[in-house]
Amino acid sequence: MKTRFAIFSTAVILAVLVIASSAAALCVRVSKANLRSGPGKNHEVTWQVYMYMPFEKVGESTDKRWYAVRDCDGDTYWIHRSLVTRRCRCAVVKVERARVRKGPGTRYSTVKDSPALKYYTYKVISSKGNWLRLRDEWGDTGWIRKDLLWIK
Repeated sequence: MKTRFAIFSTAVILAVLVIASSAAALCVRVSKANLRSGPGKNHEVTWQVYMYMPFEKVGESTDKRWYAVRDCDGDTYWIHRSLVTRRCRCAVVKVERARVRKGPGTRYSTVKDSPALKYYTYKVISSKGNWLRLRDEWGDTGWIRKDLLWIK
């Protein structure tokens, strides 16, 4: 009986690890990408996103050309694999407005384009404490507190 329980427990742990490892962080690598209701161009475009939008990969089509992805709100969409990459970390503003600063702290002034609005996307450059240095698709940089972002 103990052997069966040990085998069952080990199997459950391995299954959880496999499922957890299959969820991968992805970033949009093109200037504009369509998210769809299903895997294929024949499915409705439900949202259009921009470079550096982060997602969590939660599945893929049987032909492996389309990924099911989850966004910062927990919604699931489909995106063609050629539109995303795993080569960088990305972040999206998850609050209505986030101050973008010239340095990692509130003592630094804000940049000219601050605040960043909800769903504004960035590539993560570096971090310092609770702050991230970010770059947008036009090359502008700034610092935002981590708790104001969804990071993948």
